[in-house]
Amino acid sequence: MADSAADIEAHEGQSGGGSQAVKDLFSGAAGGIAQVLIGQPFDIVKVRLQTSSAYPSAAAAAASIYKNEGALAFYKGTLTPLLGIGACVSIQFGAFHAARRFLEQRRASSDTSFTPGRSSLGYGEYYAAGAFAGVANSVISGPIEHVRIRLQTQPHGAGRLYAGPWDCVRKLTAPRAGGVARGLYRGEAVTVIREAQAYGVWFLAFEWLMNADAARNKVRRTEVPSWKVAFYGGLAGEALWLGSYPFDVIKSKMQTDGFGGEQRYRTMRDCFKQTWRAEGARGFWKGIGPTLLRAMPVSAGTFAVVEMTMRAIN
Repeated sequence: MADSAADIEAHEGQSGGGSQAVKDLFSGAAGGIAQVLIGQPFDIVKVRLQTSSAYPSAAAAAASIYKNEGALAFYKGTLTPLLGIGACVSIQFGAFHAARRFLEQRRASSDTSFTPGRSSLGYGEYYAAGAFAGVANSVISGPIEHVRIRLQTQPHGAGRLYAGPWDCVRKLTAPRAGGVARGLYRGEAVTVIREAQAYGVWFLAFEWLMNADAARNKVRRTEVPSWKVAFYGGLAGEALWLGSYPFDVIKSKMQTDGFGGEQRYRTMRDCFKQTWRAEGARGFWKGIGPTLLRAMPVSAGTFAVVEMTMRAIN
């Protein structure tokens, strides 16, 4: 069980219903916008390192992008995630809290000492609620990230393959690319696995840190200072990537693969096999440095914005 105390309200004011679901979605969308604006420059460096052997380090990749493509290149493909990640994070928090409330009600029906909204769930239940949120999110995060990765890794200048996000979607859904299922949704199987593991760990870590702090200091959850909310959110972001990064590498490789005769990876399993054969264990952790560097401010900003927004509107 997560730490709890009789006078701690684990999720004060979140009693459920349609009104609460709207608030969860709205606060998640606000956090998603913050996430994109903070994290996009780090993300393009991560993707370049994952999908190319041209850069010896993250610093070299960043310097090369700046020198050859300019400062604005760090925000390549931002329009798609700015529109989409807001929706993704909205779904993540909405689905997580819906699953959490369901698990609380189920626990309360068999345990009269358990009070929904005031008592903490167990670690496994927080993970399950987070994993559910990740799977729900994967339906839109898969194609959104696919388009972003294509735009981030395309040649610069005259060699550009896509005029923009909508042109990229059009070309990915063309018969030559495999249509919607095998083109736009390429790599969806590993995306679902990554999302379930990542967000299971993400929400579990944050909830444990917040509940432990409230119990330790004998305060309500809403009284945990905003700087601590941000710090715990940042730590949760580190846990997210450490727990799911190899799946993300495979996803990036599959979503930058060629089409038709140029396709290198037939399946997720084949991609795992080829990566292990060519690069060993290190191949599954390429780009982890800038990813962890990015995770702290991005996740801190996301949880801080979501938590503060939720406190303001509840």
